[in-house]
Amino acid sequence: MSGLYDLHTHTTLSDGDLLPIELVRRLSVLGYEVVGIADHVDCSNIRSVVETTACLRESAARYGVRLLCGVEITHVPPEEIAGLAARAKDEGADLVVVHGETTVEPVAPGTDHAACACPEVDVLGHPGFITPEDAHLAAENRVALEITARAGHNRTNGYVAMVAREAGCMMVVDSDAHAPSDLMTAEERMAVARGAGLTEEECRRSASINIVSDLLGI
Repeated sequence: MSGLYDLHTHTTLSDGDLLPIELVRRLSVLGYEVVGIADHVDCSNIRSVVETTACLRESAARYGVRLLCGVEITHVPPEEIAGLAARAKDEGADLVVVHGETTVEPVAPGTDHAACACPEVDVLGHPGFITPEDAHLAAENRVALEITARAGHNRTNGYVAMVAREAGCMMVVDSDAHAPSDLMTAEERMAVARGAGLTEEECRRSASINIVSDLLGI
């Protein structure tokens, strides 16, 4: 596979500025071939978000984009994460992201651990000061740790990269886009990866669309 991917974007289905199809169109113009729409969910809206996003698969394909219908499980009690992740997959989600313990929001302690312990979770977004123990758990369960471009959330990128490297975790580079100005070119994605302290080989791997196949088996 060639081209670019982004597994963590938001639309008007939660707190994003763009309709889903406009987000897809803008990313297609930038050279993206795989786009994960992962709007914020809790138990109240998982089904509606997955169903609504899924109806756009054909439209996205017309723009040359493989659309992954995802969710970002956000600010729920850690004890509920495994059940909600399984429910999302049962509802047809291609991708489950968990809103990690970023240092700029009051995410419940234990969220990172619950996400890393759950095989149904694909990506732990902006995991803040994730512990080495939880990073090893993520590696065991094939949960990727996110290197994020989002302001504030990206303060701990260097730490996340160090811990992920030591634990043998997959790392993905995502925008966590909420607005057009958040969308990244290929060069900007590489700058985020290098800025996190990734080696050139790690940059190539984490920025490559092939990691989507490794992570999701598609």
